[in-house]
Amino acid sequence: MKEARRSSDKRALIDLIFDSLHLIVLHYGIWFGETERRLGLKKAIEVDDVVWERVLSIMLERIARRCKVPTEDGVLEFFAGMDKEGLSALLVDMGKNWLASDGVWFQAVEKDGMEGARQINDVCWARFSYIEAKRIMKRLDLPESGGLTALKKALKYRQYALVNRQEIVDAADNRIIFRMNECRVQQARKRAGLPDYPCKSVGVVEYTRFTEGIDPRIKTACLGCPPDPHPAEWYCAWEFIL
Repeated sequence: MKEARRSSDKRALIDLIFDSLHLIVLHYGIWFGETERRLGLKKAIEVDDVVWERVLSIMLERIARRCKVPTEDGVLEFFAGMDKEGLSALLVDMGKNWLASDGVWFQAVEKDGMEGARQINDVCWARFSYIEAKRIMKRLDLPESGGLTALKKALKYRQYALVNRQEIVDAADNRIIFRMNECRVQQARKRAGLPDYPCKSVGVVEYTRFTEGIDPRIKTACLGCPPDPHPAEWYCAWEFIL
């Protein structure tokens, strides 16, 4: 009986730790949102660059000390000891977690109406895609107004690139075509016997804002996206012209 009670108490503590992590994520997001509201999105992204680096360092240091996990150059030994194949696989898992989170949010909000869910989805993707573009630019040290060369590099580092198969075609000196050959979401619907999800409206917002984040001179056009008919080789296609 005492053992069961101790086990229950331990589980309660674990749940509290998960709740604390949840609150950290929510609080961080609220800080970003309010900074954006008062100082603008560009400034919020700049502040986030500084804050996240410091916050991550603090959290990893405390976890390492509490769990008695050695570190190497500020990285938990758990990660430092993994080979490139293992780290690459873990990165793909992170991409799948990101996409699952997006899907769960949509399904939860959809219960209050599909049209409202789509509007929320469009707004979220408009903000996220621009932020993602700026994060990739910083990670890859891409120049401002880097044109189609910068955009091609950035598209390969999107979260979607971790879970979907895509291709980029140089159509002309000032024009490229991007195709999503395999889409994890649409393929899951296909396996379930469901029609394509009509994602064109959010796609237009998403790719336009991502491109603006890389180089606002580049114009985005949709060549096809559900509910549009499409060939078997791709689900959606986009044209980018400088």
